[in-house]
Amino acid sequence: MQLFDTHAHLDFARFDRDRDEVIDRAKRAGLINILTVGADLSSSRRAIKLAKHYKGIVASVGLHPHDASQFDQEVAREIKELAQEEEVKAIGETGLDYHYDNSPREEQRKAFRSQLRLANMLNKPVIIHSREAEEDTLAILKEEAQNLPGVIHCYSSSSEMAQEVIALGFHLGFTGLLTFKNLSWLREIASQTPVDKILLETDCPYMAPEPKRGKRNEPAFVTHVAEVMADCHGIPVSELAEITTENGLELFALENQARLEG
Repeated sequence: MQLFDTHAHLDFARFDRDRDEVIDRAKRAGLINILTVGADLSSSRRAIKLAKHYKGIVASVGLHPHDASQFDQEVAREIKELAQEEEVKAIGETGLDYHYDNSPREEQRKAFRSQLRLANMLNKPVIIHSREAEEDTLAILKEEAQNLPGVIHCYSSSSEMAQEVIALGFHLGFTGLLTFKNLSWLREIASQTPVDKILLETDCPYMAPEPKRGKRNEPAFVTHVAEVMADCHGIPVSELAEITTENGLELFALENQARLEG
């Protein structure tokens, strides 16, 4: 069984003591690739450094909506420069977060639009964070991303939004949230999502799935998300893994990318 964790934060300090061991466990769990995602300029740089160091790891670069108040022309210029590194396969994560509102909403929208335009310019897919911001997320995507591939990461919005973003051509990324016992409504959405539009994610070190809930999450735990997703679709986990891995390889243009060694 081959798996692809399409959204990890391996650059975060919580992996500094045992990053090699974490990656080794991922290999042994069947992962062939990991996409480690930039959340601001410093983490984007670290993601690229990791992708240069480890075969099978690739990077994205972007500015998370929490930090959108930092966005200016200089930040936009540096994201564009970083995005042209060979190891960078996507722009993001970017988007809108109206749950925490760590940055003013107008500044979030400005940074989101700019990064979507950059993704279009560079012909790279986009990784989108959307929390409690369905209406604005959809409106901006319809204006800026009509022909832009990408993924709504850590999907936890409505069934109606799922249908709309899939109609726009986007994938849905599902994390350990899918395994939480009290989120049967999310499993229902997952069961209605075409398998060719599904990606598997950990969003590690956050949101460890059952039965690892409460622990630090890591890429190897994506196997638990795969098992629940396979159950949602009534297919063997090996088949679900093959389909979703191929989805990720195609979206991020990794068909000829090196695999995790081991």
